[in-house]
Amino acid sequence: MDKIKPYEVIATKFQVSKETAKYFLNHVQKSFKVERPPHKLILEFIESQKLEFLLTPYETAALMYEKGVWVFTLDTAPPVIEDEEDDLSGWDDKPTFRRKNSGGVKRS
Repeated sequence: MDKIKPYEVIATKFQVSKETAKYFLNHVQKSFKVERPPHKLILEFIESQKLEFLLTPYETAALMYEKGVWVFTLDTAPPVIEDEEDDLSGWDDKPTFRRKNSGGVKRS
């Protein structure tokens, strides 16, 4: 029987795609400068914390560092992306599209 992989457990537990879970694990690893924790250790840590939702990869790495699970140097934190409210006040109801004149043919 095939062994269940850490990303499959994360995908099931947090109801995300397997690709998202792989991305998450890889980016937790990339949050550390040189020495990177194995996926299995990251999963064990997440399970031990009994998290109800998935933290960002950097938050998970920082928590692993703070708790002494993986005490290697963290990389710099990624920039925080803030959600901006959709400000469409300058937009017309109907956008105007212009087509370039193709082939040098002048149209009337």
